[in-house]
This record gives sequence, structure tokens and C-alpha cells, in this order.
Amino acid sequence: MASSVRAKRVTDPLNEKVKAQLIGHQLSYVSSGSEYSAAAVDDDSPSLSELVHDFLEHELSQAQPPSYDSDSERVDTVADSTELIEDILRSTANGNVDLYRNLLLTHVLKSMEMFSRLRQQKSVFRRKVMSLLRELGHNAAICKTKWSSSGGLTAGNYEYIDVVQSDSYTSTQNRYFVDLDFAAEFEIARPTNAYTRLSATLPRVYVGKGEELKRIVKVTCDAAKKSLKSKDLTLPPWRKNRHMQNKWFGPYKRTVNPIPAASLSPAAGPSVSNGVKCRCIGFDDGVNGRLFVRTR
Repeated sequence: MASSVRAKRVTDPLNEKVKAQLIGHQLSYVSSGSEYSAAAVDDDSPSLSELVHDFLEHELSQAQPPSYDSDSERVDTVADSTELIEDILRSTANGNVDLYRNLLLTHVLKSMEMFSRLRQQKSVFRRKVMSLLRELGHNAAICKTKWSSSGGLTAGNYEYIDVVQSDSYTSTQNRYFVDLDFAAEFEIARPTNAYTRLSATLPRVYVGKGEELKRIVKVTCDAAKKSLKSKDLTLPPWRKNRHMQNKWFGPYKRTVNPIPAASLSPAAGPSVSNGVKCRCIGFDDGVNGRLFVRTR
């Protein structure tokens, strides 16, 4: 009886829409491309227990003022987070662990260099990189997440690239996340020295599987919260773990359209953006046959 009462207390503050979000049953928003729910991301979605914990933590933070024993203890805690992230990245970067991931990272960096002039046009830049990855033989696509505000979760949307690798020997598929400006997503106001060091360990460009990404996001969000509280600042809703996890693990649309929907126009040919004249070129011209590696 006691356990059933306790479960009721946990879920009572949550309406049906929030409960659906927690278990990954909320459908993604309407757009072009294939639709995927949060539950479709294999085991990479935040677990129910984690999301409920974040919700309760949010409620408690509203009622309890922050308290710390000493400044040195705060720094040591964030320093521990830095070491943990370094361990995660070391295991990911080990060439003997995932050869395909290393090949994909090489192709992502070369693609970014090729279209570096478009870096300020983030949506166009992302799609150019995605399209070139497809030319290089990768099953790449743009993933667009969008979620509503509820239960302390702030509404938001995000875009990233994913690559699905099919293993013909085991008949399994591996999903890789590609974020072209990953570290920038964790910038906060007035960071402590410890958090600045942690930020420096984050990859500017993330290429890897969901398991590592999920752990990095959780650890970094916890460290950001400690850093801000040490400065008597509140963690903004868009930097909380639930919000950040939704960027990569929320319901999403997957599309291979090389042109952003907002940029589509009947006229074809050269276009001018921000004073820079650009022209469309074939990827055969850009690749010139030198980078192509068949990966499937």
C-alpha cells in the first residue's frame, strides 16, 4: 500500500500530456520527412526515472535555497565532472573501439572545411555537410526535434545530423549523432574557472553514439547547475538536463532535403545572402573523387 501511495504522489503533479512526454509517447510535430517518437531512438532516450527525478528536483529547487559548505568543495565537484567527461571522450576516441565512428568524424571535418564559407548560415551549412556525407556513402539526414512546454520543461526545437550505419554481418543498425557546434550549446553566464575548464574538454564537433552523448549532456548540465549556484545564479530552463536531453533525444523528423524549407523558392540559379553571392555546385565537383569511401 505504501509503495502505491508513493507512486501516486510522484505522478499527481503531472498531467496526461506530461506523462506521455516522460515515457516517449508524444508524437513529433508536423513537417517534411519521416516521423520518429522519442522511443524510436533505441535505448538512448532519457529514462522515465531520470525525467521524474529532474521534475521533482525542479519542484524542490523552488522551495529550497541553495547551500554550500565551501568554495573549494564546489570547485572539486565540477572538477570531478571534467574528469568524467574526459574519460568518456577518451573511450570514444579510441581507434580500436569504433573504426566507423573515426571514419565518419574525418568525413565530417573535411565536409565542414569544404563549406566553411557558409558556417554563419547554420541551417544551410548543416545541410551542405549532410548532403556531402551522403555523397561519401553515409546514410546521413537532418533530424529536427520540437517539443512543447509542460511540467517545468521549456518549449524548444533543435536540428542536428544523424547517420545510420547498417551492419550486414549482424543485421543491426547503429545510429550516430553529428552536432557541428556542440560545445556552444553548454555556454552559461559567469562560469567558474572549473566550469570553464570543463567546457574546454567538450568537443566543438560531436560525432558519436547516443549512449556517450546522453552521459556527456547529463554530466555537463549538472556541472553548469553547480557553477551557477556558486555565483548565486539560477540555472535557466533552457540549460536544464531535461531541456538539453530533448535536443537530441526528443521526438524528431528525419529528412534528407538539402535545402531548408524557408529557403525554397521557385527561382533556380545563383542566390545572394548577407552580401555573399553563392552558386550551387554538384557534389561531384566538390568531392572530385578523392574523398569517396564506400561505407555500406
